[in-house]
Amino acid sequence: MVPGRLIIVAALLILSACSKSNGPAAEAPALTKDASSAGASVEGAPQIATEADGSHIEYRLYGHGEPAIVLIHGWATDANYWNAQLPVLKPRYSVVALDLAGHGASSRNRTDWSMGNYGEDVASVVRRLPAQHVILVGHSMGGTVALEATRRIGDRVIGIIVVDALKSVGLPPLGQREIEIRLAPFRSDFVGQTRKYVTESLFEKGADPVLVQKVAYDMSLEPPEVAVPSMQALLGMNLASVLPDIHVPVMAINSDLAPTDEARIRKSLPDFKADVLPHTGHFLMMEVPQQFNPILLRDIETLVAKAPH
Repeated sequence: MVPGRLIIVAALLILSACSKSNGPAAEAPALTKDASSAGASVEGAPQIATEADGSHIEYRLYGHGEPAIVLIHGWATDANYWNAQLPVLKPRYSVVALDLAGHGASSRNRTDWSMGNYGEDVASVVRRLPAQHVILVGHSMGGTVALEATRRIGDRVIGIIVVDALKSVGLPPLGQREIEIRLAPFRSDFVGQTRKYVTESLFEKGADPVLVQKVAYDMSLEPPEVAVPSMQALLGMNLASVLPDIHVPVMAINSDLAPTDEARIRKSLPDFKADVLPHTGHFLMMEVPQQFNPILLRDIETLVAKAPH
């Protein structure tokens, strides 16, 4: 297990791209015919949002009602990593599960794999939704992506829930030399290093070996030309430059693989609140959905109650 600062970096690393515009974007435009028709399609059928750079973002829409819960996966995974949450969410809310660019069924015709561009992936999907309000739920790297997406979507976002993410808020960003040290093993042997990293650092001893091997195998198949620059962008992310633009509550459901210093994080995110599930790994929404899902539902209800009406 990676000690101290390194385990925090490990959790940040997997969180789990520079933007087209580094500042906060204006509110989402008025809904279009495309947005209205998205709600009329067959539940769970794949849909595509096309971005200005030509990227195609695949997403699936389930359920109905307000708000829309937008599920954002982490580094080198895809929307399927939220499958254990769909049965409890879709009877209550509109639910969107998307594949970020370069992941799952979404296109890979991009050269800038920054957190900002990933945030635009999410914003492009949200602009097509009929729901007036959204809650962004981001696992790992998806937590950072949720921050970037919020800057672009505007007031439709009423809250953010991160899953084993943002534990490094308040820590100084990594230097370029340290980033390169972290990246070097992935550059030289991406498949082998990714499988080693997942099995040795992202699960507790005694975790379900079938799940561990599935995740290690899945993530090692991510194209290195997407995964390595995405990791580089994430490790180089200066969260202090983003957090002043976040004006909605941020909640977390974290594992105890690395500590969550709530006091430090609240200095940057005053409304931050975390639930820590003991004896869980980085993919706790898959490992212990029976514990995770009730907390997720409660956090959603809390954010809805806090939202302006």
